[in-house]
Amino acid sequence: MSKIKVSAISYLNTVPFIYGLQNSSILPKIDIIFDVPSICAKRLQNNTADIGIVPVAIIPSLPQYHIISNFCIGTKGKVRTVALFSNSDIDKIKTIYLDKDSRTSALLVQILAHKYWKIKPEFKPLEILNYNEENTGYMLIGDKAFEAENSFAYSFDLGNEWYKFKKMPFVFATWTANKKLDESFLHEFNAALAFGISNIRHAVEMQSNGIDKKTAIKYFKKNISFEFDSLKRQGLTEFWNLALEEIKHDRV
Repeated sequence: MSKIKVSAISYLNTVPFIYGLQNSSILPKIDIIFDVPSICAKRLQNNTADIGIVPVAIIPSLPQYHIISNFCIGTKGKVRTVALFSNSDIDKIKTIYLDKDSRTSALLVQILAHKYWKIKPEFKPLEILNYNEENTGYMLIGDKAFEAENSFAYSFDLGNEWYKFKKMPFVFATWTANKKLDESFLHEFNAALAFGISNIRHAVEMQSNGIDKKTAIKYFKKNISFEFDSLKRQGLTEFWNLALEEIKHDRV
């Protein structure tokens, strides 16, 4: 039997998931490939992976998709690792550079700009950070956001901004398959994820992506919410609806 190819995000927020998969009976049945979120999405799109923890913005575009787990990468408020950084307050920002690693976060900052902050900046792909530039914002995701926290005058946490806007949690990525998979395999896969989430301290001891371990533990306790519950499903549906409007208006 050929192994199931699993594309996993190589950021701190997936460390508990990876710990669970690598320390369970399912490990011999899978091949784990580590990627940034945008590549996880491409692997599902081009069928070079069977399962991915993928940015939710790409899910509706897949020819076939199955959200296979009640676990996700989500937040009920401040997420810390998806933020807009600037040396100017929000109403003074004229240009926003977008981290190319996640379509979801790029769409989220565009939705917030147009519908919540009521600004109309120019959006450009991020190539290089300029820590001294005025009237400019940088949307950064993942471990890069930890590094930028103390480098700018202003920081706008996108999870928290979404919550202030919609009073809903936000889902950044879900475990998604591009084909129907065996139910017994999915049960074992989810049991492995649950094991990892139940052992976050052990997971961080094994791998913290260069982040201070106390900082990593606090991040998981305060910022990341893994349960893909009914409120998060409502938040995801709302995001999909707003993202569709954004795309239809040719803003992306």
